[in-house]
Amino acid sequence: MNVAFVAHDQKKKELVNFAIAYQNLFQSHHLFATGTTGQLIMDNTSLSIFRFKSGPLGGDQQLGAMIAQNDLDLLIFFRDPLVAQAHESDISALLRLCDVYGIPVATNMATAELLVRGLQRGDLDWRDVIHANQPVNITNRKETSADKRKNEEASLPLENIK
Repeated sequence: MNVAFVAHDQKKKELVNFAIAYQNLFQSHHLFATGTTGQLIMDNTSLSIFRFKSGPLGGDQQLGAMIAQNDLDLLIFFRDPLVAQAHESDISALLRLCDVYGIPVATNMATAELLVRGLQRGDLDWRDVIHANQPVNITNRKETSADKRKNEEASLPLENIK
């Protein structure tokens, strides 16, 4: 699964502690984050994270592009609801994209706990089905052995398929 982390300044320490607590789980996933948040998590864990730009400098929009391409499965975004953000429109756009594309998103520790427990149990595996059925630009796609097997099975009568 592709998991992204974002945190406003007053929530970064909380998100780092969350990442430390679930480090063993997160190690088996592909991780992304906005710049400073990702660096802080990497400085305090052994996790490897692909870092985008800082949120106000375009990182939120880069994550939004991942969502629009169906390349993100879970967003953990610890927001600070008590401080006005200069890039509020970017934040709103990011959360709107999560709603449009059905991306589970946690904006606080309580929801993050529930989603991560679900990730641990496999409750988010339905996202794999979406990835498998995502349209692909066939001019750039190479046929895999799994594709060949599916194509061969599709041409067989049903009684021959095991």
